[in-house]
Amino acid sequence: MADEQKVNSVVSEDKAKELEEAVEGPSNARSLTGWVGILFTVIAVGGALFHLYILNFHPIEPWIFRSVHIALGAVLGFLLFRGWKTDSNRVHVVDWLLIAATLFVTFYIYQNVSALLFRVGVMPQPMDTIVAVLGLLIILELTRRTSGWTLPILSGVFIAYAFLGPWLPGFLNHGGYSFDRFVTYIYSLDGVFGVTVDVSSKYILLFIVFGAFLQMSGVGRFFIDFSFSLAGGMRGGPAKVSVISSGLMGMMNGTSAGNAVATGSLTIPLMRRVGYKGQFAAATEATASAGGQIMIPIMGAGAFIMAEITGIRYSEIIIAAAIPAFLYFLSVYFMVDFQAIKNGMKGLSRKELPPLKGILKQSYLFIPVVLLIASLLMGYSIIRSGTVSILACLIVSWIHPTTRMGLKKVLGALELGMKNVIQLLAVCACAGIIVGVIALTGVGLRFSSMLLGIADANKLLALLFAMGISIILGMGMPTTAAYAVAAAVVAPGLIQIGIEPLHAHMFVFYYAVMSAITPPVALAAYAAAGVAGTDPFKTGVDAFKLGLAAFIVPFMFIYSPAIMMEGEIMSIALATITASVGVYLLAAAVQGWFAGKAALTVVRLLLIVAAVCLIHSSWVYDFVALGIVAIAFILQRTVNKQTPLDPKASTA
Repeated sequence: MADEQKVNSVVSEDKAKELEEAVEGPSNARSLTGWVGILFTVIAVGGALFHLYILNFHPIEPWIFRSVHIALGAVLGFLLFRGWKTDSNRVHVVDWLLIAATLFVTFYIYQNVSALLFRVGVMPQPMDTIVAVLGLLIILELTRRTSGWTLPILSGVFIAYAFLGPWLPGFLNHGGYSFDRFVTYIYSLDGVFGVTVDVSSKYILLFIVFGAFLQMSGVGRFFIDFSFSLAGGMRGGPAKVSVISSGLMGMMNGTSAGNAVATGSLTIPLMRRVGYKGQFAAATEATASAGGQIMIPIMGAGAFIMAEITGIRYSEIIIAAAIPAFLYFLSVYFMVDFQAIKNGMKGLSRKELPPLKGILKQSYLFIPVVLLIASLLMGYSIIRSGTVSILACLIVSWIHPTTRMGLKKVLGALELGMKNVIQLLAVCACAGIIVGVIALTGVGLRFSSMLLGIADANKLLALLFAMGISIILGMGMPTTAAYAVAAAVVAPGLIQIGIEPLHAHMFVFYYAVMSAITPPVALAAYAAAGVAGTDPFKTGVDAFKLGLAAFIVPFMFIYSPAIMMEGEIMSIALATITASVGVYLLAAAVQGWFAGKAALTVVRLLLIVAAVCLIHSSWVYDFVALGIVAIAFILQRTVNKQTPLDPKASTA
């Protein structure tokens, strides 16, 4: 039975292990062996168990808990990640010094937390300042090692702004701050240890561990086999498999670039085999992997920050996000389907795919995810729901001998979860620096006033401006940090112009996700290009085109709140249908395929106008869109009759 399951799976044992260990970030991780490897495992497993115990049974002072959370991530990060790619595999003396500094800073906070709560940022002592500077340098270095230079440099710009503000013009001007007050304020509950690390220590770690248990219990492999069985035989099947499987996998591991590498190494070669160009295949994988960040119920990590910032229940957020997530993946599906039609592609043969009957027999592996959704909707806390779902993974794994989790796999899942949280922990802490500066200087409120002034002239213009800022702030950063920064700068302005808080934050979050596939710095696309061996920038441009239809979705739920499950059932159904038609039309315009090759530019322009009309859920706009589509269809049919087209003659 076990052998039969392995034969039917499209995922090899090596590939399954690679999927389990997908981590976003630069490829500078060490291969830890010997006593250092054992030390890493002990700290990682102990750290995961510590978090689960504190969260469920014995809450402690928040600042102490968050400082231990960062300390565990930093110690593991300095052991695992090289300072430079050219460094040896051996842990360097500098790494040990950084670890010692981390322990010292954490112990200082533990010893003096009561006094620090009153004096940091107001009347700090010299040692407070030294510890704060040391702590900030540790955060910046850890972020650089795990996520590259972009976020540390951006944090440096904001730190510089805190001191240069008195000499800057316009809304950027502020009174300035002394060095000791500034650094102690930022390295406190108002900055580094603020809302982003609060979410990281409670929710992100919990769900990353949940994702690790899902992987170890065979769910990651099952998601991919399920996707292949469902869509692999369709035209251009592997691309559609990429859309489905990358969405499911990205939801679990909360990383877009890491997910693009892990699932892309399987789907990209298969896409090329059925006729997609390497560049398009990599772009498809990147776009689908980025979408995993908005896939319910886990939605990567940004949704937890959204719940904490807005005070809106997480269950309400995932309900509101359901239809926008569906529209995102529907738009990408249309894009790859049109490409398959244009190139006359076929899918994989049935004998190459896992049998659907066998896949359905393994559907019990969905139980932990279903249980998570049910627990959240029933009103249980996020921590309780996540913990119960982790235990469900363990129980469900015992149903079949090939997925059974023994002690070794349980310890492996705990280690993997802690390992995968290092990068997200670092970016949350570093984003806290930026959020702290924004709060301290008040620049976010000034930006809101500017956005309000633009909205007085035109609300759509203000939304376009907010979209652009959200994408620019997110370029080169993981989704979690991108959303945290954009939420501090852009979301308050949108709320001030009259947009509901949930809508405003979902708008910002959506474009923070899209920044991963938006040139010139598209992390997910660059990662996928590395797998495909294609030009990173051109792959980023293709990924942007593939995701272009999804760019209108946030405008749809701003102008049609029914898309976020608000209002009567009929209104929600109508808004969903018209929005689906809208993304179809925009995909048809971008790909130049509408009942045949859309040779006329005017046809493609008409389709774009019709798609824009469907943004606003209104019978008037719907009928206008219908009339425009009818005109485009008549023009298209007329041209096609005059110039017959062989679909296979079209290039990718």
